Amino acid sequence: MSTTVEVKRNTARVLEELKKKYGARSIDETVKRLISKAENIPDSKFGSHPEMKAFRREDEARFHEL
Repeated sequence: MSTTVEVKRNTARVLEELKKKYGARSIDETVKRLISKAENIPDSKFGSHPEMKAFRREDEARFHEL
């Protein structure tokens, strides 16, 4: 069974590039690999960087897409 997942074009392009990089047969396989990698990241480290400053509104507009 399959389903459709809506993503932005930039995200789709990145997934296609990762598909080639990983030698994956499909986007589904690529997403599974990304999930597998993400599961190995400890929750305490996810999204944290002690020296990173908080984003400003200008940063959010500039970096909100991949």
